[in-house]
Amino acid sequence: MKSKHVFVKVFLVFTALSGCFSVLFGAWLAHAGQHINEIDKVRLITAHQYQVIHTLALLVVGLAYRNSQSRTLFISAILFILGIILFSGSLYLKTYTGMLSLGGFAPLGGITLALGWLSLAFLGKEKS
Repeated sequence: MKSKHVFVKVFLVFTALSGCFSVLFGAWLAHAGQHINEIDKVRLITAHQYQVIHTLALLVVGLAYRNSQSRTLFISAILFILGIILFSGSLYLKTYTGMLSLGGFAPLGGITLALGWLSLAFLGKEKS
């Protein structure tokens, strides 16, 4: 199906962009980010770590989906993408904009990431 190929491309493009951002942001944080106050720095490090881990998870899920096109893998990939945006994205934006209300999206993003992992538990229940 053509639509499934579009989803694979979206998963992989998002993963590539997220991975690229993670490397560049990590380098910036380690070198140029030294002037940031400690509370903000800890928040950014946490957001960065979660982004890196879940970008790698998304890469594995996206590549597996390319081969099996499992509904469970699709759901997991969507949850990881949303979780990265909601968790890491909201923490990045909260830090750089000062809009404290954006931090309210982080718990939702954390739950979404956890659901992405939990959804993988259902892979064993799928019919081959």
